[in-house]
Amino acid sequence: MTDYPSFPDQGDKSIVYVRDVKATDLPQEIRNQIGGLAKVYAVHAESGEVLALVGDRDQAFVMARRNEFSPVSVH
Repeated sequence: MTDYPSFPDQGDKSIVYVRDVKATDLPQEIRNQIGGLAKVYAVHAESGEVLALVGDRDQAFVMARRNEFSPVSVH
């Protein structure tokens, strides 16, 4: 694999993926917990497991970094 100097060294940090999720796509139990939000942001492990649901995209990235993950957006 070629090293690209523009990409930061990930070191021991694991990558997590952040994507938006429509509230209507969530189970009713979770919709009841997120209040009136139309969408939330899911933080996924590399395996696809949902690690967290966060109400704000920036907050999702901050939460990931505080837990020593390297977040990337997924569209």
